Amino acid sequence: MNDAIPARPTTEDPGIEVSVVLPCLNEADTVSGCVAKAVGCLREHGIAGEVIVADNGSVDGSQALATSAGARVVAVEARGYGAALIGGIAAARGRYVIMADADDSYDLTDLAPFVARLREGADLVQGCRLPWGGGRVMPGAMPFLHRWWGNPMFTLLARWMFHSPVRDIYCGFRRDWQHELGQRCTGMEFATEMLIKGSLTGARIVEVPITLHPDGRRAHAPHLKTFRDGWRTLRFFLLCSPRWLLLQPGLVALVIGLIGYAVALPGVTLGRMTFDVHTLLFASLFILCGFQSVMFSVIIKTFAVSEGVLPPDYRMERYVKIATLERGLMVAAVALIAGTVLLALAVLRWHTSGYGRLDYPSTMRLVIPGATLFALGFQTALGGVFVSMLGLARR
Repeated sequence: MNDAIPARPTTEDPGIEVSVVLPCLNEADTVSGCVAKAVGCLREHGIAGEVIVADNGSVDGSQALATSAGARVVAVEARGYGAALIGGIAAARGRYVIMADADDSYDLTDLAPFVARLREGADLVQGCRLPWGGGRVMPGAMPFLHRWWGNPMFTLLARWMFHSPVRDIYCGFRRDWQHELGQRCTGMEFATEMLIKGSLTGARIVEVPITLHPDGRRAHAPHLKTFRDGWRTLRFFLLCSPRWLLLQPGLVALVIGLIGYAVALPGVTLGRMTFDVHTLLFASLFILCGFQSVMFSVIIKTFAVSEGVLPPDYRMERYVKIATLERGLMVAAVALIAGTVLLALAVLRWHTSGYGRLDYPSTMRLVIPGATLFALGFQTALGGVFVSMLGLARR
């Protein structure tokens, strides 16, 4: 991640309605054709616009080709697909920004539907290449694994985890108001971040069916790496949703631990199974890990909101008002005292036995819950202080 996209109001030109931004890294095979198509489309439809090529360090003469075709070339030193777009968007002077790739896979003569939806008030207009969204994928334009596994899987995850309305999450032909979202990703997950943040903030997102053509480059292979960029996307999904990554698994672990305590403390026997202190130890492990997972979900969410990585969440605001530091410390104190009492009772029992051997099942029913409560109290105190410190940045 990097610094957020700077706000652009000071660079907007009232005479320019649309800025078409094309990230570029050694695209000599296709960049001039892409620029010419975009320039021609704007001119044909009477759209006041500009074409910006955000060059990411090309060494094949792409800059000169783009300039000769009518683009304004912006040099972006920070490497990465997202970094190039960040630089290009920061330099854009139009009211609207349309992003596309410079590999000739998207038809840049078909910008008018995007502009029309933007004029209607859409915040983000996303192209959809897939048939179930009205799009079309030409033969050889999309690898089998991308079309039938990666793209549908991540699209479904986005719809499920973030309530995103799109049906083609990886389409590179879109418009956004990124400077209002504070985007930070500099890699291929830049576009994913845009959709996630747009969905979380309740943006008006619509789709336009488009046709995906085969990559027109011949000098080098596509920049997209299936497994590397797929993992980066999945990682970003999880980091943007601590609820799915940490909170819900943590709650499940807590429930399992409590059930374990319910059957192990009284030593319940079901058929041939007897739940004794070993079950109690396992249950404590689930409780400790589950509680820590829940605590980390709160910490990560608080940090993400305070740093602008994620938009404000009313549930977090409500949690912060209820779970104050003072209340957290009181709960921690109760747990620490209870744990200390149980551990002291175990030591007292050892003392009364003359420091000899103890009844293992009976003593461990004091030691295991005592140690667990003490650890939970300690974690609660530390976590409460940490969350309170993180929350200072939002006040």
